[in-house]
Amino acid sequence: MRLSTKGRYAVMAMTDLAKRQDESEGRAVALAEIAARQQISLSYLEQLFARLRRKGLVISARGPGGGYRLAKAATETFIADIVLAVDEPLRATRCNFTKGQAKGCMAGGERCMTHNLWEEMGRQIHGYLASVSVADVLAGELRPQGSLLARPMEIAAE
Repeated sequence: MRLSTKGRYAVMAMTDLAKRQDESEGRAVALAEIAARQQISLSYLEQLFARLRRKGLVISARGPGGGYRLAKAATETFIADIVLAVDEPLRATRCNFTKGQAKGCMAGGERCMTHNLWEEMGRQIHGYLASVSVADVLAGELRPQGSLLARPMEIAAE
């Protein structure tokens, strides 16, 4: 499973927004400021924030001192919601989806032998990201959740 730049950049920008908004006592934060600090293209951030606004995660303010604010507290803004708002599916299977129905990745629409493994992994990842708020990220409180780390992972020597 790979998270594209849309999802990663949206989370980075929302975390930056929450930190700056908190430091400035709720003042709206300009996207240009976030773009400079996070080294993300301003035009790309504008596209992402348009999606975040449509999904109700941020509020925009026009005029002098304008910019964006979180629509909810950082403790109530979850990473999974941010990723999904920018159209990033949290799926690990390679199956195609039409009208909400999974069509298997094999010839004739059959599911591969490992489909359930990847589907469950996707659910675990979604569950974890849905349990982590922007405030958790800012505080560095990213403890392992549930069965995600049931067994320690070994890193193979190269």
